[in-house]
Amino acid sequence: MGKFGVFVDRQTLSSSNQLQSLIRFRDIAESMGHEFYFLFPNEIHKIKTLDGLFIRSKTDPMNISYVASRIAELNGVKVIDDSKSIQICADKINMYLHMIKNNVTLPKTKFLRKSENKPENLKGIVEEIGLPLILKEPSTSFSMRVEKVNTLEEFSKVASRFLRLSDVLVAQEFVETRFDWRVGILNGEVIYACKYLIPKETFKIHDCVDGHRVYCTVESVMFDEVPNEVITTALKAANAVGTGLYGVDLKENAGNVYVIEVNDNPSLETTEDEFYPEAYSKIVSYIMNDSRQKFSDGKMKFSEVIDPDGVANDRN
Repeated sequence: MGKFGVFVDRQTLSSSNQLQSLIRFRDIAESMGHEFYFLFPNEIHKIKTLDGLFIRSKTDPMNISYVASRIAELNGVKVIDDSKSIQICADKINMYLHMIKNNVTLPKTKFLRKSENKPENLKGIVEEIGLPLILKEPSTSFSMRVEKVNTLEEFSKVASRFLRLSDVLVAQEFVETRFDWRVGILNGEVIYACKYLIPKETFKIHDCVDGHRVYCTVESVMFDEVPNEVITTALKAANAVGTGLYGVDLKENAGNVYVIEVNDNPSLETTEDEFYPEAYSKIVSYIMNDSRQKFSDGKMKFSEVIDPDGVANDRN
């Protein structure tokens, strides 16, 4: 048994469901015989005293969650999310380049650089992928800075606005579906699958419509009810990023399956895993078993990563 920590940033907690999910992780880890610790940003130095770390905080190379991941890696502590996955998934240009390199099926996708924001270039993209199309600012998350444009004029207007925030944008074919598949994958294994039913008022799973927030409805789906093409495509996409925990979003249209994006730090606080009661314990087992194996290999002794001045012993 070992010391299992969950890194949490209170500033990124926004719902009671997220709190309940964290408590469930604590209960399951303890039922498996592990000591459990919540770690907050002011306790980041205690990460090196752990055997495994699970980050449940908004991940970005500019956030403290990335620092937590790097501290864990530098001290031989198994961590989800690893820093490489954070770097890839936080930047949609980087993420889509990994998909393209590994022949993962995407909607028609083009990158628009700031220097290319000219009418003739925009027209060329429209002729190639059609209208409407989806424009994404690469650092977007939770459907923010993702907009559908219906005309060349809208394309120019939204591109100019997004290019104030980024030097490159993603322009992507619009694939209309009633829901997105979300497949949760851990170390190359599917651990849950669900549908995100898109609100009728919009084209994405979260949005602000007439001043009101609208959210998708989540439906857990049994594994044997998920089309095989969705599973194989999701696995291929996750493997193109790494061996951590990922939520792969896909659309299925006219017999074709497209990867929309691969998310690190996927949500597990609504009903994504309703039909997959072992999802949480699989995550804990993956983190802790790998850590014990690494220590037993003699590459790094447990005593070498213990900081006697910073032993994690707080319960929050």
